[in-house]
Amino acid sequence: MREASPDRVVVVTGAFGVLGTAVARAFGQAGARLGLIDVAQPSVELQREFAGHLLLGGADLANEEATRKAMAAIAMRFGGIDVLVNVAGGFRWEKIEGGTLDTWDALYTMNLRSAVVSCKCALPALLERGTGRIVNVGAGAAATRAAVGMGAYTASKAGVQRLTEALAEELKDRRVTVNAVLPGTIDTPRNRLDMPQADFTRWVAPEQIARVIVFLASDDAEAITGASIPVMGRG
Repeated sequence: MREASPDRVVVVTGAFGVLGTAVARAFGQAGARLGLIDVAQPSVELQREFAGHLLLGGADLANEEATRKAMAAIAMRFGGIDVLVNVAGGFRWEKIEGGTLDTWDALYTMNLRSAVVSCKCALPALLERGTGRIVNVGAGAAATRAAVGMGAYTASKAGVQRLTEALAEELKDRRVTVNAVLPGTIDTPRNRLDMPQADFTRWVAPEQIARVIVFLASDDAEAITGASIPVMGRG
């Protein structure tokens, strides 16, 4: 398999979380130059690990102007953008009865609006490059019947799939592919804490998801666009 070409410029949103860091590492190991964006600030350890790349903390990806400035800073630093990976997002379990509409607004903003804004703001640089890749992170839970307490989350993540399909159609004749990965339960410290009785071996590791994303950004994936690929482990 031919991986993403060395020296490609890869932007990862939500880059300082568990999955985002795994994605950044996978592309870094393939020789990419990285623009890493997150609402959080990078830890000292991450700054050390990704020295030589561009780390942008405190970024409000729901704000179009702020996101445009972040994408412009990355394009200026490295001479363009080849790949955008939208990892940024969040989760909240809440029933509709007793819940609030604020939860729906918050998850829409974190999961869907952030992806739309990031795509919109990175698109000029991707198109200028003459080819490009966008990979969005949806959710396996959004591809099936929603469970109790999962309404707001799955609705927002289902929107990520529809965004992926619509943008793929929009760009299919302009050499920019747009795909999504749909992870199952990800093996993270937080998920282990929240579900201590679960069989962690059935979950999907962040590194496994990252490898699928790197493939979708590779030359071998140039014929794939508009796809939503489940990455479920054995869950």
